[in-house]
Amino acid sequence: MGVHFFTGFPGFITSQLIRELFRKNNTQEVIVVVLPGELLKANAERQRILREFSASVIHIVEGDITLPNIGLDDQVLQEIIPQIEVLWHLAAIYDLAVPRDIAWKVNVHGTAMVNDFVCTLPNLKRYMYFSTAYVAGTREGVLREDELIRPRAFKNYYEETKYEAEYRVEDLKAKVPVTIIRPGIVRGHSETGETIKFDGPYFFLNMVDRLKCLPFVPYVGQSKSTINVVPIDYIMEAVIFLADEPRAEGKTLHLTDPNPHPVQEVYRTMVKLLTNHYPKGRLPLALAKKSLQVPFVRKKLRVEQETLDYLTWNAKFDTTEAVALLQKGGITCPDFIQTMPKMVEFYNAHKENESFQIQIK
Repeated sequence: MGVHFFTGFPGFITSQLIRELFRKNNTQEVIVVVLPGELLKANAERQRILREFSASVIHIVEGDITLPNIGLDDQVLQEIIPQIEVLWHLAAIYDLAVPRDIAWKVNVHGTAMVNDFVCTLPNLKRYMYFSTAYVAGTREGVLREDELIRPRAFKNYYEETKYEAEYRVEDLKAKVPVTIIRPGIVRGHSETGETIKFDGPYFFLNMVDRLKCLPFVPYVGQSKSTINVVPIDYIMEAVIFLADEPRAEGKTLHLTDPNPHPVQEVYRTMVKLLTNHYPKGRLPLALAKKSLQVPFVRKKLRVEQETLDYLTWNAKFDTTEAVALLQKGGITCPDFIQTMPKMVEFYNAHKENESFQIQIK
């Protein structure tokens, strides 16, 4: 049970991951690097976690992943470097509408600084890097886990900078024990619906909720594509297992749904659960995109315009390697449609709480 080190605290995935590690007794001591401006929030989250796991320890160190030595002072470095056995890098700008310079600074340059720090750790057993399945950009067809091919274009700067960051982590595979995780679109817990922010698929819930006052809610565009959404509990179970699995070392793995549902089926189910009616009619996708170019419409519907780019994207994530490894741990991805009622139930209970909503520009 060595010390685990995290970037990305007090973010939702990092916080849930720490809880799960404590729950499974994989470690009882973690170190988290936190920006100065996030210290208050980080201390509050630490206290919440330790109320559940009083025998565990969370050390907060002040730093910045965009700086050399990730912004840690020399005394802290000397103390923690020999202790770290597993490093989890989750810090990133996940916003689909993020400007390129901000995304590049955090996602690319920040990852380069973390990579440099990783190379100084003498007792490292695993570097767990969180990429995204959407490093594929606009490439379509079957997307393999063992390939990292620069596409002709990206749908947004989030995708581009995560591609560039993963490219830099890929270079470390010959030097340190790395596992690259490519999650699909992450949603809340499949059994409780719990999440801390309404982004990704929740943008569609926002839109339907705002449109349900109309005589009927239309379909948006016409698509034969699938949408790949995975619950946070699946990600937690999978990555904790993979961090200890020797065969995962040096691998890049798609933590995506092996059996994704068509966009139209997902949308139809969302509308039914929110309004008790199925959608009728169809709003042309071009008109929907044009409407979301207007800031007032985006803010009113609480939808980022980049979200629509994924409705007609025809790609399938190959999960052969991930499924084979996770089979050993008995870990499978819960079905999105079957577990959607809990997602909608949680959304309905918290949709008026502004702290859950993403600020749309």
